[in-house]
Amino acid sequence: MCGELANQRRGADFYNVCRTCPQGCCNGVRPPLSSRRMRLIESYLRANGLRIDNPFEIRDYVFPRETKDGYCIFFDRLTSRCTIHPVKPETCVAGPVTFDINPNTGKIEWFLKRDNICLLAGPLFQNKEAFGEHLKSAKREIRRLVRDMDAEKLRVILTIPEPDTFKIDEDPIELKVLEKLRL
Repeated sequence: MCGELANQRRGADFYNVCRTCPQGCCNGVRPPLSSRRMRLIESYLRANGLRIDNPFEIRDYVFPRETKDGYCIFFDRLTSRCTIHPVKPETCVAGPVTFDINPNTGKIEWFLKRDNICLLAGPLFQNKEAFGEHLKSAKREIRRLVRDMDAEKLRVILTIPEPDTFKIDEDPIELKVLEKLRL
């Protein structure tokens, strides 16, 4: 129970940082969605009586549709929170941690956004316990995403530049993911 309370408190702290952040990570970003994640979101919307017409946009990959001013369709401007928080995209859960896959080394590389991109990154990184827990969760979520994405869309996602980040770790990637990328 104590760990659960700490996670709730940490989550509330993160919300407070994110809610007051002027940088707006929910604006101008296009988190990738696998078919599985789309189904989860659609189910969540139905189960919670949330009606959002055409919630997804399909270009080179699928992502949440954006409003006219560039915000994610799931971003609630009144509360500054995600309306689909329990099922939000893996990269949203992982933020400010991001990734790349290096097919030459067979590793998934983990990066942290700098403070000029995410105000949460610095305080999170300084709190070793909170950062360790978050990194574990981020890795789990992103690994799920790369497993679930089809090869063509995953290749597109890997070309998206991630400026103002620094490498924090690397791990071997599943052989199945590497094989998928090499086809």
